[in-house]
Amino acid sequence: CMVIEIMGNKAGWLTLYAGLAGGADVILLPEVPYDIKKVAQAVEARAKSKKPFSIIAVAEGAMNVEEARMKRKDWMAKRAEQGFGATATNRIAQAVQKKTGMETRVCIPGHMQRGGSPSAYDRVLATQFGSYAAKLVEIERYGVTVAMVNNHVTANPLVDIAGKTRGVPDDCDMLNVARSMGISLG
Repeated sequence: CMVIEIMGNKAGWLTLYAGLAGGADVILLPEVPYDIKKVAQAVEARAKSKKPFSIIAVAEGAMNVEEARMKRKDWMAKRAEQGFGATATNRIAQAVQKKTGMETRVCIPGHMQRGGSPSAYDRVLATQFGSYAAKLVEIERYGVTVAMVNNHVTANPLVDIAGKTRGVPDDCDMLNVARSMGISLG
């Protein structure tokens, strides 16, 4: 069982997309508190159906149902007391191994996830954003950021978005895709 920590302390977008793209069997996000029993059951169910491996994608900010009811400082103190640090990944791996008897390994790629060559889509998107940003400068419209909304390049006022975290909503299309594919969300 591979438990892979993906960047995402406050929002699980990267973990959700990476988990879907990478074939994860379990995806754990900060927005959806997990039950370790359900995670272990998902791993065991795969093993019983002759699939002897599982991939668990964990956002670094994932928390269990108990932690979700606590204040941040309290669950951080509890994790530190248990020797697990800020993220849940090692604790999840240890619990899954204990509950299932399956060997678990942890992989934390960290900032290496940000590297790599841009794809054709990345290059076209950057060109679209750059062109739009140049038009904004030309018309002297400042204090905005360029974004893609519903497949249209647009500008968002910085005052509307700066310092605000946009988490994965429960009705997110990609979350529904994960659910329909039988991916456990813990």
